[in-house]
Amino acid sequence: MAAIFDLVIRGGTVVDGSGGEPFAADVAISGGKIAAVGRVDGKGREEIDASGRIVTPGFVDIHTHYDGQLTWTSQLAPSSPHGVTTVVVGNCGVGFAPCKPEDRERLIIMMEGVEDIPDVVMSEGLQWEWESFPEYLDAIARRSYDVDVVAQLPHSPMRLYVMGDRAVAREPATAEDNARMAEITREAIEAGAIGLGTSRTVHHRTKAGDTVPSFGALEEELRAIGAAMRDGGHGLLQMVLDTDRIEEEMAMVRSIARDTGRKVNYAAVQFHGGDTEQYRRMLDFAAEAKAEGLSITVQIGPRPQAALMSIESQLNPFALNPSFQAIDHLPLAEKVAIMRDPAFRAKLLAEDPVIPPTLKALRRQFRNFDNIYLWGATPDYMPSADKTIARLAADKGISPEEYAYDVLLSHDGTGLMFMPFVNYAHGNDEAVHDMMADPNTLVGLGDGGAHVNSMCDSSYPTYLLKYWTREAGERSFSLPWVVRALSSQPAGEIGLDDRGLIAAGYKADLNIIDYDGIELGQPIVVHDLPAGGRRLMQLPTGYDATIVSGVVTWRGGQPTGQYPGKLVRGPQASPVA
Repeated sequence: MAAIFDLVIRGGTVVDGSGGEPFAADVAISGGKIAAVGRVDGKGREEIDASGRIVTPGFVDIHTHYDGQLTWTSQLAPSSPHGVTTVVVGNCGVGFAPCKPEDRERLIIMMEGVEDIPDVVMSEGLQWEWESFPEYLDAIARRSYDVDVVAQLPHSPMRLYVMGDRAVAREPATAEDNARMAEITREAIEAGAIGLGTSRTVHHRTKAGDTVPSFGALEEELRAIGAAMRDGGHGLLQMVLDTDRIEEEMAMVRSIARDTGRKVNYAAVQFHGGDTEQYRRMLDFAAEAKAEGLSITVQIGPRPQAALMSIESQLNPFALNPSFQAIDHLPLAEKVAIMRDPAFRAKLLAEDPVIPPTLKALRRQFRNFDNIYLWGATPDYMPSADKTIARLAADKGISPEEYAYDVLLSHDGTGLMFMPFVNYAHGNDEAVHDMMADPNTLVGLGDGGAHVNSMCDSSYPTYLLKYWTREAGERSFSLPWVVRALSSQPAGEIGLDDRGLIAAGYKADLNIIDYDGIELGQPIVVHDLPAGGRRLMQLPTGYDATIVSGVVTWRGGQPTGQYPGKLVRGPQASPVA
C-alpha cells in the first residue's frame, strides 16, 4: 500500500494536552497537521514506534529572551532540547526593535544589564536588518528555526525610539508621545505581534546601573498602548510589576484591563528577603479580577530560580576578587592549574571582593553561604539545609570560603554550587506548589536565551515532568495536569489555539518521551555564542523525538538539522469549530 501519511507514530500512550486521562493510540500526520488519532491503518512515509512511550503535544514556552539569538542561529537551545516547540520573545519590555541606528548600543547595554547577555555577543551576532518593529518581524520571518517563534513588542525600545533621551531619563510621556506609541503598537499588532511586554521593576537595570526606560511609566501611557492593541483586534500585556508598591500596581493593572479589555499577565515569585508572602496577595488579586470578569493571570516559575556557581560561570564567591578577575579570561584548564597553586589560593582567600555600586542585589548574595548549596552528582533544585556550604564547612572545621574554593576545583574545575534567590525562602517546595496549583497561574519564567552565564531555567519542562509528577510526594501533580500546563494552557493564553492538543486538525507539534527514563543532565559551560561567548547548557535524556509541523527536529537527544519552525504572526484560530 502506498504511503498516505507523512508520518505515523505507532502504539504510544497519548497524553493529549487537555488534562484528560492518557490513552493508547496511533497519531498520523500529513501536511504539518495531525490527520488522525486512534487506530491508523494507513502507512506513513516515516513511522516511529512509540511503544512504551508517552506522546504529548509540543511545549509552549511563553517567557524567553531569544530576541537576539534568533537573528544569528536557527537552533533555539537550550529550550528546544526540552520538548519546546513554540517560544515567545519580547518579554520584560526588552528587545531590539524598534531601534534607530544611533540607539543600537543603548539597547545592547540595556539587554546586557537586564538579561545578562554579554555585549560582545550581541555586537557581533546582531545583524540589524531592521529599524521598525514590523521590519524586525520580517527579518525573523526570513529565517527558519527548530521551534516556532511568537513576538511581543518590547516597551523600553519603543519608548526610546519615540522619546530619545527623555526615555532614558524616565520622564513622563506627553500626550504626543503616547499617541506615537499607540501608533507603533497598532502597527506591530497588525504586523503580527501578539502583545506588548513591559517592566516596571527597579531590579531591571542597564549595564550602567540605570533603571530601564519603561520603569515608572504612567498609567495613561499603558492605557494608550492597551487601547491601541484593542483597536488592532488583539494583544495581551505582559508585565513585571514594581513589587515595592504592589497594591498601587495591581490597582493599575485592574483599571487597564477593565478599560481596554486586554488580557494581562504579570510575574510573581516568592522573595527571600522582606515580605516572603507577597506572592499570595498577587494570586488573590488575580482571583478577584477573574470574579469581576477580567482576564488577568499570573506567570510563575515551577522551581527555585537560582544562580549556578562555578569557575566558568558568571558568578562564584570569588568572581569579583581582583586575583580571580585577572585569570577569568583563561581557558578552564589554565585557571584550574593556577588555582591549585597554594600561594594563589592563600592570596585569593585573603582578598575582599570589589563590588561596584551598580551591581544588582542578587550579586551581593554571592557570599551568603547559608544560602549557597553544594550541587551534587545529579541536579537538585530542592536541596536540604544540611547541604549549605556554611553547614558543610562547619562540619569539616574550615571556613565557608575554603570549602567553596575546594568545591570549585572539584571534578577538574567543573564543580557547581547552587544559590537560590526566589521561590525557596523556607527551604522547601511549598510556595512553588501553591503557585502552580492556583487556577489563575501559568508556568513560565524560564528566561531562555538570557542569564546565559549564571542560569539555565529553560530546562523547566523536563523538571516539571521529572520532579512534579514523580518526586514531589504528596504535592505531586498528575502527568496529564503537567502536560496541559506545558502545552494547551500557555498556547491558549497567547491566542495560539491551533496547537497544544493532540487531535485531528491541530498543528503537528509533538514529543515522544520515555517517561520512565526522563532525567536532567548536569549544566555545562559551552562556548558557542558569537565572539566565542560562553553560556550554560543543560540537556535532558528521555526525549526520543520532538516534532515541529510534522518534521522531526530532535531525535534521541540530538538535533536533526531540520528547521521547520517559523515566525507566527498573531493569534491562530482553533481548527475545531
